[in-house]
Amino acid sequence: MFIDMHCHSVSSDDSRATVEQYLKWVQVLRKRGHRVDGIVLTEHRKFDAGHDYSSLASQYGVVVLKGSELDTRYGHFLVYGVTDRLLRAVNFADVAMDAVELVRYARECGAIAVPAHPGRFGIGFIEYIDGGPDFSGVEIVEYLNGGSRRGENERGQELADQRKLLGIGGSDAHFVSAIATCMTEFPRAIHSEGELVEGLYAGQFRPVRLEETNHQSPG
Repeated sequence: MFIDMHCHSVSSDDSRATVEQYLKWVQVLRKRGHRVDGIVLTEHRKFDAGHDYSSLASQYGVVVLKGSELDTRYGHFLVYGVTDRLLRAVNFADVAMDAVELVRYARECGAIAVPAHPGRFGIGFIEYIDGGPDFSGVEIVEYLNGGSRRGENERGQELADQRKLLGIGGSDAHFVSAIATCMTEFPRAIHSEGELVEGLYAGQFRPVRLEETNHQSPG
């Protein structure tokens, strides 16, 4: 199953795309021979608990899950499997939160926190991992990011290789045609945030680019 683990709709303050526009573009990609099974909306500094995308997901045949992208003192973190307990424990709007505590709270609350675009120059997780606190709780990083500049994904993958971290992929889409440029392949079907968290903790996944999903016969 191929899932875009990182995208932003108009619910984020810097995105111009609606969820339905993303799902319509997925249909275009499918007609071109690509495989896109789901997306995760990771809105900035918030979790849209009251937003229900199930009817759109059913209409377009795309799994639509929700997560968050949070700012911390040590870079941005993607959070999957957000629960009411986690929302009570962490102020999602706090742009200077302790990343170590976020990782710990997420695990305790049945969720998981993953450094986003760790190789991003100046602000990525890689800038802090040596001089920062104990990040031994981090086991996964998003080292394939569709919004990264030249060299940033390579930095992230090098970090993962050196520290034996697993990697996921996401488009980091903020506009329609960017959706699904990078994704994560899971061996089992995922249809809920809980199943996504289980899949991540199981450790059986890999980051992929959209082109890798195209099995359309040439010509």
